[in-house]
Amino acid sequence: MNYSLFDLLTLIGSLGLFLFGMKMMSEALQKVAGDRMRKILSAMTSNRFLGVLTGFLVTTIIQSSSATTVMVVSFVNAGLISLVESIGVIMGANIGTTITGWMITLLGFKVKISAFALPLIGLGLPLIFSKNSSRRSWGEFLVGFALLFLGLEYLKGSVPNIKESPEVLSFLQHYTNLGFGSTLIFLFIGTILTVVIQSSSATMALTFVMCSQGWIDFQIAAAMVMGENIGTTITANIAAAVGNVSAKRAARVHLLFNLLGVTWMLMLFPWFVETIDGFVLKSNGVSPSESVAAIPTALSIFHTSFNVLNVLIFIWFVPLFNKAVVKMVPASEMEEEEFRLKFITTGMLSTSELSILQARKEVHSFGKHSHKMFGFIRKLMNQNKDSKFSKQFARIEKYEGICDNIEVEIANYLSQVNQGKLSDVGRKRVRSMLKLVDDLESIGDCNYNLAKTINRMRNASVKFDEDILKKLDLMFNLVDASLEVMISNLDDANEDIHLTKAKQLEDEINNYRNQLKVEHLDNLKNGVYAYEAGIIFNDLFSECEKLADYVINVTEALSEVNPQ
Repeated sequence: MNYSLFDLLTLIGSLGLFLFGMKMMSEALQKVAGDRMRKILSAMTSNRFLGVLTGFLVTTIIQSSSATTVMVVSFVNAGLISLVESIGVIMGANIGTTITGWMITLLGFKVKISAFALPLIGLGLPLIFSKNSSRRSWGEFLVGFALLFLGLEYLKGSVPNIKESPEVLSFLQHYTNLGFGSTLIFLFIGTILTVVIQSSSATMALTFVMCSQGWIDFQIAAAMVMGENIGTTITANIAAAVGNVSAKRAARVHLLFNLLGVTWMLMLFPWFVETIDGFVLKSNGVSPSESVAAIPTALSIFHTSFNVLNVLIFIWFVPLFNKAVVKMVPASEMEEEEFRLKFITTGMLSTSELSILQARKEVHSFGKHSHKMFGFIRKLMNQNKDSKFSKQFARIEKYEGICDNIEVEIANYLSQVNQGKLSDVGRKRVRSMLKLVDDLESIGDCNYNLAKTINRMRNASVKFDEDILKKLDLMFNLVDASLEVMISNLDDANEDIHLTKAKQLEDEINNYRNQLKVEHLDNLKNGVYAYEAGIIFNDLFSECEKLADYVINVTEALSEVNPQ
Protein backbone atom coordinates (compact mmCIF):
# COMPACT_ATOMS: atom_id res chain seq x y z
CA MET A 1 0.00 0.00 0.00
CA ASN A 2 1.58 3.25 -1.22
CA TYR A 3 0.16 5.64 1.41
CA SER A 4 2.78 7.54 3.41
CA LEU A 5 2.72 9.50 6.67
CA PHE A 6 2.81 12.68 4.57
CA ASP A 7 -0.41 11.59 2.83
CA LEU A 8 -2.03 10.88 6.22
CA LEU A 9 -1.05 14.32 7.52
CA THR A 10 -2.46 15.86 4.31
CA LEU A 11 -5.75 14.05 5.01
CA ILE A 12 -5.82 15.35 8.60
CA GLY A 13 -4.92 18.85 7.42
CA SER A 14 -7.74 18.77 4.84
CA LEU A 15 -10.19 17.79 7.56
CA GLY A 16 -8.78 20.58 9.73
CA LEU A 17 -9.32 23.12 6.93
CA PHE A 18 -12.91 21.91 6.54
CA LEU A 19 -13.54 22.21 10.30
CA PHE A 20 -11.88 25.64 10.51
CA GLY A 21 -13.98 26.90 7.60
CA MET A 22 -17.13 25.53 9.26
CA LYS A 23 -16.19 27.18 12.57
CA MET A 24 -15.34 30.51 10.97
CA MET A 25 -18.57 30.58 8.94
CA SER A 26 -20.62 29.54 11.99
CA GLU A 27 -19.09 32.18 14.28
CA ALA A 28 -19.55 34.92 11.68
CA LEU A 29 -23.23 34.08 11.25
CA GLN A 30 -23.72 33.98 15.01
CA LYS A 31 -22.19 37.43 15.37
CA VAL A 32 -24.46 38.80 12.66
CA ALA A 33 -27.56 37.17 14.17
CA GLY A 34 -26.57 36.91 17.87
CA ASP A 35 -29.29 39.19 19.31
CA ARG A 36 -31.88 37.86 16.86
CA MET A 37 -31.12 34.31 17.99
CA ARG A 38 -31.61 35.31 21.64
CA LYS A 39 -35.01 36.76 20.77
CA ILE A 40 -35.93 33.66 18.73
CA LEU A 41 -35.08 31.41 21.66
CA SER A 42 -37.04 33.47 24.16
CA ALA A 43 -40.10 34.09 21.96
CA MET A 44 -40.48 30.91 19.93
CA THR A 45 -40.56 28.13 22.51
CA SER A 46 -44.07 28.60 23.87
CA ASN A 47 -44.99 25.10 22.63
CA ARG A 48 -43.16 22.02 21.38
CA PHE A 49 -43.91 22.68 17.69
CA LEU A 50 -42.51 26.22 17.81
CA GLY A 51 -39.56 24.76 19.74
CA VAL A 52 -38.84 22.38 16.84
CA LEU A 53 -38.99 25.29 14.39
CA THR A 54 -36.67 27.30 16.67
CA GLY A 55 -34.11 24.47 16.87
CA PHE A 56 -34.22 24.06 13.10
CA LEU A 57 -33.76 27.78 12.41
CA VAL A 58 -30.93 28.28 14.90
CA THR A 59 -29.04 25.17 13.71
CA THR A 60 -29.52 26.19 10.07
CA ILE A 61 -28.11 29.63 10.87
CA ILE A 62 -25.08 28.50 12.89
CA GLN A 63 -24.55 25.21 11.01
CA SER A 64 -23.90 23.18 14.16
CA SER A 65 -26.41 21.05 16.06
CA SER A 66 -23.76 20.58 18.77
CA ALA A 67 -23.55 24.35 19.29
CA THR A 68 -27.35 24.56 19.42
CA THR A 69 -27.68 21.78 22.01
CA VAL A 70 -24.87 23.18 24.16
CA MET A 71 -26.64 26.54 23.94
CA VAL A 72 -29.92 24.91 24.99
CA VAL A 73 -28.20 23.17 27.92
CA SER A 74 -26.85 26.57 28.99
CA PHE A 75 -30.22 28.33 28.69
CA VAL A 76 -32.47 25.77 30.42
CA ASN A 77 -31.64 27.07 33.91
CA ALA A 78 -31.53 30.65 32.76
CA GLY A 79 -35.31 30.90 32.73
CA LEU A 80 -35.08 31.58 28.98
CA ILE A 81 -36.57 28.16 28.21
CA SER A 82 -37.84 25.34 30.41
CA LEU A 83 -36.69 21.72 30.22
CA VAL A 84 -39.92 20.77 28.38
CA GLU A 85 -39.45 23.61 25.88
CA SER A 86 -35.81 22.62 25.34
CA ILE A 87 -36.89 19.16 24.12
CA GLY A 88 -38.58 20.68 21.06
CA VAL A 89 -35.51 22.83 20.32
CA ILE A 90 -33.25 19.75 20.51
CA MET A 91 -35.53 17.84 18.13
CA GLY A 92 -35.49 20.75 15.69
CA ALA A 93 -31.68 20.92 15.86
CA ASN A 94 -31.54 17.35 14.53
CA ILE A 95 -33.43 18.45 11.40
CA GLY A 96 -31.34 21.62 11.05
CA THR A 97 -28.08 19.67 10.99
CA THR A 98 -29.18 17.90 7.77
CA ILE A 99 -28.81 21.21 5.88
CA THR A 100 -25.02 20.74 5.92
CA GLY A 101 -25.40 17.46 4.04
CA TRP A 102 -27.52 19.15 1.38
CA MET A 103 -24.96 21.97 1.06
CA ILE A 104 -22.21 19.44 0.44
CA THR A 105 -24.41 17.39 -1.92
CA LEU A 106 -25.67 20.28 -4.03
CA LEU A 107 -22.49 22.36 -4.03
CA GLY A 108 -19.53 20.28 -2.92
CA PHE A 109 -20.09 17.35 -5.25
CA LYS A 110 -22.16 18.77 -8.09
CA VAL A 111 -20.48 22.15 -8.48
CA LYS A 112 -16.72 22.55 -8.30
CA ILE A 113 -17.11 25.36 -5.77
CA SER A 114 -13.42 25.09 -4.82
CA ALA A 115 -12.73 26.88 -8.12
CA PHE A 116 -14.57 29.88 -6.67
CA ALA A 117 -12.91 29.55 -3.25
CA LEU A 118 -10.03 31.94 -3.85
CA PRO A 119 -12.22 34.62 -5.51
CA LEU A 120 -14.59 34.33 -2.52
CA ILE A 121 -11.64 34.81 -0.14
CA GLY A 122 -10.59 37.79 -2.28
CA LEU A 123 -14.08 39.23 -1.91
CA GLY A 124 -14.28 38.57 1.83
CA LEU A 125 -10.78 39.67 2.83
CA PRO A 126 -11.27 43.46 2.41
CA LEU A 127 -14.50 43.18 4.45
CA ILE A 128 -12.60 41.51 7.33
CA PHE A 129 -10.49 44.68 7.69
CA SER A 130 -13.55 46.95 7.68
CA LYS A 131 -14.19 49.12 10.76
CA ASN A 132 -17.88 48.18 10.58
CA SER A 133 -18.43 45.07 12.73
CA SER A 134 -21.33 43.80 10.57
CA ARG A 135 -19.24 44.00 7.38
CA ARG A 136 -16.36 42.27 9.20
CA SER A 137 -18.66 39.41 10.13
CA TRP A 138 -19.93 39.02 6.56
CA GLY A 139 -16.31 38.98 5.36
CA GLU A 140 -15.51 36.21 7.83
CA PHE A 141 -18.58 34.31 6.59
CA LEU A 142 -17.38 34.46 2.96
CA VAL A 143 -13.84 33.37 3.86
CA GLY A 144 -15.17 30.57 6.11
CA PHE A 145 -17.54 29.39 3.37
CA ALA A 146 -14.66 29.28 0.87
CA LEU A 147 -12.33 27.44 3.27
CA LEU A 148 -15.04 24.88 4.07
CA PHE A 149 -15.38 23.78 0.44
CA LEU A 150 -11.66 24.15 -0.21
CA GLY A 151 -11.12 21.72 2.68
CA LEU A 152 -13.73 19.37 1.20
CA GLU A 153 -11.97 19.44 -2.17
CA TYR A 154 -8.60 18.65 -0.55
CA LEU A 155 -10.32 15.93 1.49
CA LYS A 156 -11.58 14.24 -1.66
CA GLY A 157 -8.08 14.33 -3.14
CA SER A 158 -6.18 13.17 -0.06
CA VAL A 159 -7.95 9.90 0.77
CA PRO A 160 -6.19 6.73 -0.42
CA ASN A 161 -6.91 5.84 -4.06
CA ILE A 162 -8.69 2.47 -4.17
CA LYS A 163 -7.29 1.54 -7.58
CA GLU A 164 -3.73 2.24 -6.46
CA SER A 165 -4.21 0.81 -2.95
CA PRO A 166 -6.56 -2.23 -3.17
CA GLU A 167 -5.52 -3.26 0.37
CA VAL A 168 -7.77 -0.50 1.76
CA LEU A 169 -10.78 -1.95 -0.05
CA SER A 170 -9.95 -5.50 1.04
CA PHE A 171 -9.69 -4.28 4.66
CA LEU A 172 -13.16 -2.70 4.44
CA GLN A 173 -14.62 -5.73 2.68
CA HIS A 174 -14.11 -7.78 5.81
CA TYR A 175 -16.79 -5.66 7.45
CA THR A 176 -19.14 -4.74 4.58
CA ASN A 177 -20.57 -8.19 3.86
CA LEU A 178 -21.81 -9.19 7.32
CA GLY A 179 -25.45 -8.22 6.78
CA PHE A 180 -27.00 -6.65 9.87
CA GLY A 181 -23.60 -6.99 11.59
CA SER A 182 -22.09 -4.58 9.05
CA THR A 183 -24.86 -2.07 9.80
CA LEU A 184 -24.05 -2.20 13.53
CA ILE A 185 -20.27 -1.99 12.95
CA PHE A 186 -20.49 1.09 10.71
CA LEU A 187 -23.09 2.66 13.00
CA PHE A 188 -20.49 2.34 15.75
CA ILE A 189 -17.75 3.73 13.46
CA GLY A 190 -19.95 6.75 12.65
CA THR A 191 -20.55 7.34 16.38
CA ILE A 192 -16.86 7.11 17.29
CA LEU A 193 -15.74 9.37 14.40
CA THR A 194 -18.26 12.04 15.45
CA VAL A 195 -17.17 11.81 19.10
CA VAL A 196 -13.50 12.16 18.11
CA ILE A 197 -14.00 14.96 15.56
CA GLN A 198 -16.75 16.65 17.67
CA SER A 199 -18.67 17.55 14.51
CA SER A 200 -21.37 15.51 12.81
CA SER A 201 -21.05 17.83 9.79
CA ALA A 202 -17.37 16.90 9.37
CA THR A 203 -18.15 13.19 9.78
CA MET A 204 -20.91 13.56 7.18
CA ALA A 205 -18.38 15.10 4.78
CA LEU A 206 -16.00 12.18 5.43
CA THR A 207 -18.83 9.72 4.76
CA PHE A 208 -19.59 11.41 1.42
CA VAL A 209 -15.92 11.26 0.46
CA MET A 210 -15.66 7.57 1.40
CA CYS A 211 -18.69 6.87 -0.82
CA SER A 212 -17.31 8.90 -3.73
CA GLN A 213 -14.05 6.94 -3.50
CA GLY A 214 -15.87 3.60 -3.53
CA TRP A 215 -14.86 2.60 -0.01
CA ILE A 216 -18.41 1.94 1.15
CA ASP A 217 -21.82 1.54 -0.49
CA PHE A 218 -25.03 3.47 0.17
CA GLN A 219 -26.41 1.10 2.84
CA ILE A 220 -23.18 1.18 4.88
CA ALA A 221 -23.00 4.99 4.54
CA ALA A 222 -26.59 5.26 5.84
CA ALA A 223 -25.57 3.20 8.88
CA MET A 224 -22.71 5.65 9.50
CA VAL A 225 -25.13 8.59 9.30
CA MET A 226 -27.24 7.00 12.04
CA GLY A 227 -24.10 6.63 14.15
CA GLU A 228 -23.36 10.32 13.60
CA ASN A 229 -26.78 11.12 15.11
CA ILE A 230 -25.71 9.36 18.32
CA GLY A 231 -22.17 10.76 18.32
CA THR A 232 -23.35 14.36 18.06
CA THR A 233 -25.13 14.01 21.44
CA ILE A 234 -21.82 13.47 23.22
CA THR A 235 -20.80 17.14 22.97
CA ALA A 236 -23.77 18.35 25.04
CA ASN A 237 -23.36 15.50 27.55
CA ILE A 238 -19.67 16.35 28.02
CA ALA A 239 -20.61 20.02 28.50
CA ALA A 240 -23.33 19.07 31.01
CA ALA A 241 -21.08 16.69 32.97
CA VAL A 242 -19.93 19.56 35.20
CA GLY A 243 -23.26 21.36 35.03
CA ASN A 244 -26.25 21.32 37.33
CA VAL A 245 -29.20 18.94 37.32
CA SER A 246 -31.19 20.78 34.63
CA ALA A 247 -28.19 20.90 32.30
CA LYS A 248 -27.69 17.15 32.69
CA ARG A 249 -31.38 16.50 32.02
CA ALA A 250 -31.40 18.58 28.81
CA ALA A 251 -28.32 16.72 27.55
CA ARG A 252 -29.86 13.33 28.41
CA VAL A 253 -32.97 14.24 26.40
CA HIS A 254 -30.80 14.68 23.31
CA LEU A 255 -29.11 11.32 23.87
CA LEU A 256 -32.36 9.48 24.64
CA PHE A 257 -34.16 10.99 21.63
CA ASN A 258 -31.41 9.99 19.19
CA LEU A 259 -30.93 6.50 20.69
CA LEU A 260 -34.66 5.75 20.39
CA GLY A 261 -34.66 7.10 16.84
CA VAL A 262 -31.79 4.85 15.79
CA THR A 263 -33.42 1.86 17.55
CA TRP A 264 -36.67 1.99 15.56
CA MET A 265 -34.80 2.73 12.33
CA LEU A 266 -32.62 -0.38 12.79
CA MET A 267 -35.80 -2.49 12.83
CA LEU A 268 -36.86 -1.10 9.44
CA PHE A 269 -33.40 -0.32 8.06
CA PRO A 270 -33.23 -2.65 4.98
CA TRP A 271 -36.76 -1.67 3.88
CA PHE A 272 -36.14 2.06 4.47
CA VAL A 273 -32.87 2.04 2.51
CA GLU A 274 -34.58 0.22 -0.40
CA THR A 275 -37.37 2.85 -0.35
CA ILE A 276 -34.82 5.70 -0.59
CA ASP A 277 -32.98 3.78 -3.34
CA GLY A 278 -36.23 3.39 -5.35
CA PHE A 279 -37.15 7.06 -4.82
CA VAL A 280 -33.76 8.29 -6.10
CA LEU A 281 -33.93 5.88 -9.05
CA LYS A 282 -37.34 7.25 -10.09
CA SER A 283 -36.29 10.88 -9.56
CA ASN A 284 -32.80 10.85 -11.13
CA GLY A 285 -32.91 7.68 -13.21
CA VAL A 286 -29.80 6.44 -11.37
CA SER A 287 -29.74 4.10 -8.37
CA PRO A 288 -27.30 4.83 -5.51
CA SER A 289 -26.68 1.07 -5.31
CA GLU A 290 -25.31 1.11 -8.87
CA SER A 291 -23.81 4.59 -9.23
CA VAL A 292 -21.48 6.31 -6.79
CA ALA A 293 -22.59 9.70 -8.18
CA ALA A 294 -26.12 9.16 -6.85
CA ILE A 295 -25.04 8.33 -3.27
CA PRO A 296 -24.65 11.93 -1.90
CA THR A 297 -28.24 12.82 -2.92
CA ALA A 298 -29.60 9.51 -1.57
CA LEU A 299 -27.67 9.97 1.67
CA SER A 300 -28.99 13.50 2.17
CA ILE A 301 -32.57 12.28 1.57
CA PHE A 302 -32.01 9.43 4.05
CA HIS A 303 -30.57 11.78 6.69
CA THR A 304 -33.36 14.37 6.35
CA SER A 305 -36.25 11.89 6.17
CA PHE A 306 -34.85 9.90 9.11
CA ASN A 307 -34.59 12.98 11.34
CA VAL A 308 -37.96 14.42 10.23
CA LEU A 309 -39.69 11.09 10.94
CA ASN A 310 -38.00 10.94 14.34
CA VAL A 311 -39.46 14.33 15.23
CA LEU A 312 -42.92 13.48 13.85
CA ILE A 313 -42.99 10.30 15.95
CA PHE A 314 -41.49 11.53 19.23
CA ILE A 315 -42.87 15.07 19.40
CA TRP A 316 -46.07 13.60 20.85
CA PHE A 317 -44.09 12.06 23.72
CA VAL A 318 -42.37 15.22 25.02
CA PRO A 319 -43.99 14.93 28.50
CA LEU A 320 -42.77 11.31 28.71
CA PHE A 321 -39.23 12.38 27.74
CA ASN A 322 -39.42 14.98 30.51
CA LYS A 323 -40.52 12.39 33.10
CA ALA A 324 -37.88 9.91 31.92
CA VAL A 325 -34.93 12.32 32.27
CA VAL A 326 -36.18 13.57 35.64
CA LYS A 327 -36.01 9.95 36.84
CA MET A 328 -32.66 9.39 35.11
CA VAL A 329 -31.13 12.50 36.72
CA PRO A 330 -32.84 13.09 40.09
CA ALA A 331 -32.21 16.36 41.91
CA SER A 332 -30.35 16.17 45.19
CA GLU A 333 -31.91 17.66 48.32
CA MET A 334 -29.15 20.27 48.47
CA GLU A 335 -29.51 21.32 44.81
CA GLU A 336 -31.63 24.38 45.60
CA GLU A 337 -29.39 25.44 48.48
CA GLU A 338 -26.15 25.13 46.52
CA PHE A 339 -24.73 28.51 45.58
CA ARG A 340 -22.39 28.06 42.65
CA LEU A 341 -22.01 28.80 38.97
CA LYS A 342 -25.19 27.71 37.22
CA PHE A 343 -24.89 28.76 33.60
CA ILE A 344 -21.25 28.97 32.53
CA THR A 345 -20.33 25.55 33.96
CA THR A 346 -21.18 24.18 30.51
CA GLY A 347 -18.15 25.95 29.04
CA MET A 348 -17.75 28.48 26.25
CA LEU A 349 -20.44 28.55 23.61
CA SER A 350 -19.38 28.26 19.99
CA THR A 351 -18.96 32.02 19.64
CA SER A 352 -17.92 34.79 22.01
CA GLU A 353 -21.01 36.92 21.29
CA LEU A 354 -23.34 34.18 22.56
CA SER A 355 -21.05 33.48 25.50
CA ILE A 356 -21.74 37.05 26.69
CA LEU A 357 -25.41 36.14 27.13
CA GLN A 358 -24.36 33.05 29.10
CA ALA A 359 -22.20 35.23 31.37
CA ARG A 360 -25.02 37.80 31.71
CA LYS A 361 -27.29 35.07 33.06
CA GLU A 362 -24.60 34.12 35.59
CA VAL A 363 -24.24 37.75 36.68
CA HIS A 364 -28.02 37.94 37.16
CA SER A 365 -27.88 34.78 39.32
CA PHE A 366 -24.98 36.27 41.30
CA GLY A 367 -27.09 39.38 41.96
CA LYS A 368 -30.06 37.31 43.17
CA HIS A 369 -27.83 35.48 45.64
CA SER A 370 -26.42 38.79 46.92
CA HIS A 371 -29.98 39.85 47.63
CA LYS A 372 -30.67 36.51 49.30
CA MET A 373 -27.58 37.00 51.45
CA PHE A 374 -28.93 40.36 52.64
CA GLY A 375 -32.11 38.53 53.67
CA PHE A 376 -29.95 36.33 55.93
CA ILE A 377 -28.64 39.51 57.61
CA ARG A 378 -32.17 40.57 58.56
CA LYS A 379 -32.90 37.11 59.97
CA LEU A 380 -29.61 37.20 61.90
CA MET A 381 -30.58 40.58 63.41
CA ASN A 382 -33.80 39.12 64.81
CA GLN A 383 -32.41 35.75 65.91
CA ASN A 384 -32.52 35.12 69.68
CA LYS A 385 -31.46 31.47 69.98
CA ASP A 386 -27.68 30.96 70.15
CA SER A 387 -27.66 27.73 68.12
CA LYS A 388 -29.72 29.21 65.28
CA PHE A 389 -27.70 32.44 65.37
CA SER A 390 -24.42 30.49 65.02
CA LYS A 391 -25.83 28.42 62.16
CA GLN A 392 -27.07 31.51 60.31
CA PHE A 393 -23.77 33.37 60.84
CA ALA A 394 -21.82 30.34 59.51
CA ARG A 395 -24.12 30.31 56.48
CA ILE A 396 -23.38 33.97 55.72
CA GLU A 397 -19.64 33.35 56.21
CA LYS A 398 -19.81 30.44 53.73
CA TYR A 399 -21.71 32.56 51.20
CA GLU A 400 -19.11 35.31 51.43
CA GLY A 401 -16.34 32.84 50.58
CA ILE A 402 -18.29 31.46 47.66
CA CYS A 403 -18.95 35.02 46.42
CA ASP A 404 -15.19 35.53 46.22
CA ASN A 405 -14.75 32.32 44.20
CA ILE A 406 -17.63 33.12 41.87
CA GLU A 407 -16.21 36.58 41.16
CA VAL A 408 -12.91 34.98 40.13
CA GLU A 409 -14.59 32.32 37.97
CA ILE A 410 -16.88 34.76 36.15
CA ALA A 411 -14.00 37.19 35.64
CA ASN A 412 -11.83 34.40 34.21
CA TYR A 413 -14.67 33.32 31.92
CA LEU A 414 -15.21 36.90 30.71
CA SER A 415 -11.47 37.22 30.07
CA GLN A 416 -11.67 34.14 27.83
CA VAL A 417 -14.69 35.62 26.04
CA ASN A 418 -12.79 38.89 25.54
CA GLN A 419 -10.01 37.00 23.74
CA GLY A 420 -12.49 35.81 21.10
CA LYS A 421 -13.92 37.71 18.16
CA LEU A 422 -16.29 40.37 19.49
CA SER A 423 -18.13 43.36 18.12
CA ASP A 424 -17.41 46.78 19.68
CA VAL A 425 -20.67 46.58 21.64
CA GLY A 426 -19.71 43.08 22.77
CA ARG A 427 -16.38 44.30 24.16
CA LYS A 428 -18.14 47.14 25.97
CA ARG A 429 -20.55 44.65 27.54
CA VAL A 430 -17.68 42.46 28.72
CA ARG A 431 -15.93 45.44 30.36
CA SER A 432 -19.21 46.39 32.03
CA MET A 433 -19.77 42.87 33.36
CA LEU A 434 -16.23 42.69 34.75
CA LYS A 435 -17.06 45.80 36.78
CA LEU A 436 -20.46 44.35 37.73
CA VAL A 437 -19.02 41.17 39.24
CA ASP A 438 -16.53 43.26 41.23
CA ASP A 439 -19.39 45.38 42.62
CA LEU A 440 -21.53 42.29 43.35
CA GLU A 441 -18.63 40.71 45.24
CA SER A 442 -18.31 43.96 47.21
CA ILE A 443 -22.01 43.67 48.12
CA GLY A 444 -21.16 40.22 49.51
CA ASP A 445 -18.33 41.78 51.53
CA CYS A 446 -20.71 44.41 52.94
CA ASN A 447 -23.20 41.70 53.90
CA TYR A 448 -20.44 39.82 55.73
CA ASN A 449 -19.34 43.03 57.49
CA LEU A 450 -22.91 43.59 58.65
CA ALA A 451 -23.04 40.01 59.96
CA LYS A 452 -19.76 40.52 61.85
CA THR A 453 -21.09 43.75 63.38
CA ILE A 454 -24.29 41.99 64.50
CA ASN A 455 -22.15 39.18 65.95
CA ARG A 456 -20.05 41.77 67.79
CA MET A 457 -23.24 43.34 69.13
CA ARG A 458 -24.42 39.96 70.41
CA ASN A 459 -21.07 39.13 72.04
CA ALA A 460 -21.03 42.53 73.77
CA SER A 461 -24.65 41.96 74.93
CA VAL A 462 -25.67 45.29 73.34
CA LYS A 463 -29.43 45.75 73.13
CA PHE A 464 -31.07 48.68 71.35
CA ASP A 465 -34.38 50.17 72.36
CA GLU A 466 -37.46 49.99 70.12
CA ASP A 467 -36.83 53.42 68.54
CA ILE A 468 -33.28 52.53 67.38
CA LEU A 469 -34.43 49.13 66.05
CA LYS A 470 -37.18 50.83 64.02
CA LYS A 471 -34.64 53.21 62.50
CA LEU A 472 -32.34 50.30 61.54
CA ASP A 473 -35.32 48.42 60.12
CA LEU A 474 -36.21 51.41 57.93
CA MET A 475 -32.62 51.54 56.63
CA PHE A 476 -32.74 47.79 55.90
CA ASN A 477 -36.04 48.27 54.02
CA LEU A 478 -34.53 50.98 51.82
CA VAL A 479 -31.48 48.82 51.02
CA ASP A 480 -33.74 45.84 50.32
CA ALA A 481 -35.78 47.94 47.88
CA SER A 482 -32.62 49.10 46.09
CA LEU A 483 -31.45 45.47 45.77
CA GLU A 484 -34.82 44.51 44.26
CA VAL A 485 -34.48 47.25 41.62
CA MET A 486 -30.93 46.04 40.90
CA ILE A 487 -32.17 42.45 40.36
CA SER A 488 -34.90 43.70 38.04
CA ASN A 489 -32.29 45.62 36.03
CA LEU A 490 -29.97 42.60 35.90
CA ASP A 491 -32.75 40.45 34.45
CA ASP A 492 -31.76 39.82 30.82
CA ALA A 493 -35.39 39.82 29.68
CA ASN A 494 -35.83 43.32 31.11
CA GLU A 495 -34.48 45.82 28.57
CA ASP A 496 -35.74 48.91 30.45
CA ILE A 497 -33.20 49.97 33.06
CA HIS A 498 -34.93 51.64 36.01
CA LEU A 499 -32.14 54.16 36.53
CA THR A 500 -34.35 56.97 37.87
CA LYS A 501 -35.95 54.77 40.51
CA ALA A 502 -32.53 53.37 41.51
CA LYS A 503 -31.10 56.89 41.93
CA GLN A 504 -34.11 58.01 43.98
CA LEU A 505 -33.57 55.12 46.40
CA GLU A 506 -29.84 55.88 46.54
CA ASP A 507 -30.60 59.53 47.42
CA GLU A 508 -33.08 58.42 50.12
CA ILE A 509 -30.48 56.08 51.63
CA ASN A 510 -27.78 58.77 51.61
CA ASN A 511 -30.11 61.34 53.18
CA TYR A 512 -31.28 58.89 55.81
CA ARG A 513 -27.68 57.93 56.60
CA ASN A 514 -26.86 61.65 57.11
CA GLN A 515 -29.90 62.05 59.33
CA LEU A 516 -28.93 59.01 61.45
CA LYS A 517 -25.36 60.28 61.73
CA VAL A 518 -26.54 63.60 63.19
CA GLU A 519 -28.93 61.80 65.57
CA HIS A 520 -26.16 59.38 66.56
CA LEU A 521 -23.85 62.24 67.61
CA ASP A 522 -26.68 63.84 69.58
CA ASN A 523 -27.48 60.51 71.27
CA LEU A 524 -23.85 60.09 72.32
CA LYS A 525 -23.84 63.61 73.80
CA ASN A 526 -27.11 63.03 75.63
CA GLY A 527 -26.12 59.55 76.84
CA VAL A 528 -29.04 57.80 75.14
CA TYR A 529 -26.81 54.74 74.71
CA ALA A 530 -23.28 53.73 75.66
CA TYR A 531 -20.32 54.57 73.42
CA GLU A 532 -19.81 50.90 72.38
CA ALA A 533 -23.50 50.56 71.42
CA GLY A 534 -23.25 53.83 69.48
CA ILE A 535 -20.27 52.60 67.50
CA ILE A 536 -22.18 49.42 66.55
CA PHE A 537 -25.26 51.43 65.54
CA ASN A 538 -23.08 53.76 63.42
CA ASP A 539 -21.29 50.77 61.79
CA LEU A 540 -24.62 49.15 60.87
CA PHE A 541 -26.25 52.11 59.09
CA SER A 542 -22.93 53.22 57.52
CA GLU A 543 -22.29 49.74 56.11
CA CYS A 544 -25.84 49.70 54.71
CA GLU A 545 -25.16 52.98 52.90
CA LYS A 546 -21.87 51.59 51.57
CA LEU A 547 -23.68 48.48 50.29
CA ALA A 548 -26.22 50.72 48.53
CA ASP A 549 -23.35 52.55 46.77
CA TYR A 550 -22.28 49.25 45.13
CA VAL A 551 -25.91 48.56 44.21
CA ILE A 552 -26.26 51.84 42.30
CA ASN A 553 -22.88 51.19 40.63
CA VAL A 554 -24.34 47.98 39.17
CA THR A 555 -27.39 49.77 37.73
CA GLU A 556 -25.30 52.62 36.29
CA ALA A 557 -22.94 50.15 34.59
CA LEU A 558 -25.92 48.27 33.14
CA SER A 559 -27.42 51.46 31.70
CA GLU A 560 -24.27 51.99 29.61
CA VAL A 561 -24.62 48.70 27.74
CA ASN A 562 -28.37 48.10 27.73
CA PRO A 563 -29.21 46.54 24.32
CA GLN A 564 -31.25 48.81 22.10
